[in-house]
Amino acid sequence: MSRYAAVHSNPQGPGDTRPTALQIIQDNKLEAKLVGKVVVITGISAGLGVEVVRALAATGATLYLTARDISKAEHALGDILQQDRMHLIQMDHASLSSVREASQTILTKTSTVNSTGINLLLCNAGVMCLPTRELTPDGHEVQFQTNHLSHFLLFSILKPALLRGAAASPDFHSRVVMVSASGHRAHGLNGSDNYNFEQGGYQPWGAYAQSKTANIYMANEIERRYGARGIHGLSLHPGIIQTGLSRHLPRETVAAMLANETIVRGAKNPEQGAATIVYAAVDRDWEGKGGRYLIDCGEAERGDDDGDITSLTHTSHTYDEENEGRLWRDSERIVGVVGESDV
Repeated sequence: MSRYAAVHSNPQGPGDTRPTALQIIQDNKLEAKLVGKVVVITGISAGLGVEVVRALAATGATLYLTARDISKAEHALGDILQQDRMHLIQMDHASLSSVREASQTILTKTSTVNSTGINLLLCNAGVMCLPTRELTPDGHEVQFQTNHLSHFLLFSILKPALLRGAAASPDFHSRVVMVSASGHRAHGLNGSDNYNFEQGGYQPWGAYAQSKTANIYMANEIERRYGARGIHGLSLHPGIIQTGLSRHLPRETVAAMLANETIVRGAKNPEQGAATIVYAAVDRDWEGKGGRYLIDCGEAERGDDDGDITSLTHTSHTYDEENEGRLWRDSERIVGVVGESDV
């Protein structure tokens, strides 16, 4: 059981005694202790991303931060931004060419003679519940590409640096953290010919849930393929937090959630929502381990297969070795790295 279980047992709403991201850093005694380590974080121009940066900045690590809009990111980070060890990289998750360019930039910057590689990759960027089916210029459903395919491509390109980071720090293995969501419980993975809902049946929650299931599957498969080589994959649900991510939700859905006392009391502020992300990234309890789905700074327990998107449990499709492998192989083919990601 996580040492944070008790404090999560009776939530009282945003700002209660549940830990913040910075508290996770402090509890692990990591303030100014990760100087020389390299962290890559996506989606840092709003919401949880800002708080993740704030917490990890306290460790002294060098941060490579990606955002679609650099000006927005600079404004959001404000005085957190430290030019000497924080590097902003423009990356648009809706464009695989943009992801490739940004990934190569990061890889080049972290592949110098004296570099020890990359130690942490935090995949936080995402989009949620588009009301109608939309395709990116690459031809993929927006949520599937933004939330999954872009991060898969990013990992594939950065993998050599993550392996180098693991080899250089045997007591601090590399970690890849996928920010999933309890919303994954509503829908598993479509068939290989229907990731983009080509066969119809598009629903906002279904498409979002598929992409969040894909986040979990990617982390699980990273652990299976690379855990023994020092790269560990973890996924998580950060909690219910009111951020810009929810901008596409229908008003009636938001109203219903705000009228639910259990949901309101369980909600977190952004500082608390970022805690499980940072916990997955640095907590000592997960050193050298992975392949698990986390909630409330601990491992999620098994729940019912009821499709409840607010349930703080995992469901029968959260772990699925066959579909995890299938998604990995399909993703290699889709983004054009067949045979590269296992080198």
